[in-house]
Amino acid sequence: MRQERTVQTSIFDVFATHEIGHELKAMSQWLDEHRDLLGLVARDLVRVGVKATGRQGLPAEAVLRCAILKQYRQLSYQELAFHLEDSASFRAFARLPWSWSPQKSVLQRTISAIRPETWEQINRMLLSSARQAKLEDGAVVRLDSTVTSALMHEPSDSSLLWDAVRVMVRLLKRADTLVGGAGSWRDHCRAAKKRARKIQFTRGRPNRVQLYRELIVITHATLAYLKQASERLAVASTPSIALWQIQVHHYRPLVERIIRQSERRVLAGEPVPAGEKLVSLFEEHADIIVKGSRDTEYGHKLNLTTGRSGMILDLVIEAGNPADSDRLLPMLARHIDLYGQAPRQAAADGGFATRNNLATAKAWDVSDMAFHKKAGLRIEDMVRSKWVYRKLRNFRAGIEAGISCLKRAYGLARCTWRGLDHFRTYVWSSAVAYNLVLFTRLKST
Repeated sequence: MRQERTVQTSIFDVFATHEIGHELKAMSQWLDEHRDLLGLVARDLVRVGVKATGRQGLPAEAVLRCAILKQYRQLSYQELAFHLEDSASFRAFARLPWSWSPQKSVLQRTISAIRPETWEQINRMLLSSARQAKLEDGAVVRLDSTVTSALMHEPSDSSLLWDAVRVMVRLLKRADTLVGGAGSWRDHCRAAKKRARKIQFTRGRPNRVQLYRELIVITHATLAYLKQASERLAVASTPSIALWQIQVHHYRPLVERIIRQSERRVLAGEPVPAGEKLVSLFEEHADIIVKGSRDTEYGHKLNLTTGRSGMILDLVIEAGNPADSDRLLPMLARHIDLYGQAPRQAAADGGFATRNNLATAKAWDVSDMAFHKKAGLRIEDMVRSKWVYRKLRNFRAGIEAGISCLKRAYGLARCTWRGLDHFRTYVWSSAVAYNLVLFTRLKST
């Protein structure tokens, strides 16, 4: 049965006198003061259908602390495993049982099991501590949006078709291994790759369209082979074949969707709305995000609320690419639910500005609602005076520094985990690590 706490740790746990050692010690003290959150982590680590017997595994306390270490220092799992074995300060913070040195596979399996909802609860506990310490009361807030990229390459119709062919060929080879013999199918991998490369370097639409026709025919043929293999293996019921069928059922509709959108876009010349496009076979949840006239990004849009302390008070991972103006009121509503009242003052980017948003914010008792760009609104309608408007406008600019720090130092520029659930977990764990470090720094000043 997995334990919540590390029952017996070394009495010689010593943190280095370096600045990082002091921060780790302060963060460790806060975690010791809030042991009730270990129950949340322990529930996430219980796998469905597994009996609470046998080997214990890493305690929930160690898993949580290792997860914070990983995001705090932006380490890979391999690097984290090394530092946990090599560094006395890291071992002291992680509260590893005596003589335990977890491998990277164990760290990956346990850390990624913590749900995003759990990280959000931990963040709320942090904000409660900040409120009690009079570091952050949520009375003055600022809002902005940013994008976290998914773990994928720059998409194109040809690269998606090539990805589809090679994944299907891999599944077909696996099917041959499961049945112990070669099936009646043809490997089109080389032909698909050759045409995908030619499309990349071919000029002129007629030449490219012809190559696309050939590539789509190859993809259709490989998909037909996969359907035949799936029907042939349907009569068997071994666990390995069942797992293979799950993978086929996952990839088949995605491949069909890639073929359809390629035929529409390239062969028919039909524009496909961004909401209907599939930009990755492996990160199918990724959205197409274009902010203003800047480069296109592929991932998810984040809306953040921060306070005077700089701590992240709230974070929402959006679906699609909603306009900023549509997200101001929902973010304010979430803040009211969290703090029990509306902020006294709020500042937001010009993209959030509309007359309806301003009127509703005022109706919700936001005394001063300043937008970075006026967007046709009068200063007198937003705030009490021009002096207050300048103060709030300058205050809003501070969130840009916070977002930059999150992206540079806490990995929020690009999620390195796969899947939508892991994407959310990664984003929230980065936010919690950022808030915990900032909280301890503010408390020590």
